[in-house]
Amino acid sequence: MSMSLTYLLAMICSNMALRFVPYPTQVVGKSAKPIPVMVLGVLLGRKSYPFKKYIFVFMIVLGIVLFMLKDKTDVSKETSLGVGELLLFLSLLMDGLTGAIQERIRAESKPSGLQMMYVGNAWSTCFLLLPIIITGEYGSFYQFSQRYPYVLKDLLLLGVTSAAGQLFLYSMVSESGPLVVSIVTTTRKFFTVLGSVILFGNTLSGRQWTGAIVVFTALFLDAFYSKSSKKK
Repeated sequence: MSMSLTYLLAMICSNMALRFVPYPTQVVGKSAKPIPVMVLGVLLGRKSYPFKKYIFVFMIVLGIVLFMLKDKTDVSKETSLGVGELLLFLSLLMDGLTGAIQERIRAESKPSGLQMMYVGNAWSTCFLLLPIIITGEYGSFYQFSQRYPYVLKDLLLLGVTSAAGQLFLYSMVSESGPLVVSIVTTTRKFFTVLGSVILFGNTLSGRQWTGAIVVFTALFLDAFYSKSSKKK
């Protein structure tokens, strides 16, 4: 139950932040997700990591920030922290708490990915049902779907693909832990942009190439040392 609540709060805070900060800022802010997942996993989830793991995770986050950060075009704008940044911080905090709870669940009951997905989504549905009824969002959606019926097919496709993606992610949580999942979900945007460079010939700045090299170096070192420690 608590895992579903923190997961929902993380998404709500992240989406609400877009009302106050531009999308690139949100992407860069959420790139730091592995850090709270790791820290709170240690403090609350009773997880321990070798010192090298901290270095590699920090390198991945730093590389993604360098890669995704947009060049400033208007330096005259105020850059003071506000509601959007606070919401991003709360979202990262909820991400970390979710990871810590998942670590405890793994240690205590060792559920399968499918079990975690089922229970998590069941509680999420319960948490969202009452607010949807109170706010009248259900009625608004019904009217919208009546006006644009083709959206139901798109939502069905979105639901199927999201469920498939969640199944893989929860399986990774069950097998490898939430830190690995946070790294995968964080680097996927990086690989999406990098793929567009390779496939469509988009150009990268020197800073972005530096970020890409840092990310790949950290991923390679993490994989190499993880395999070495398992052999021992």
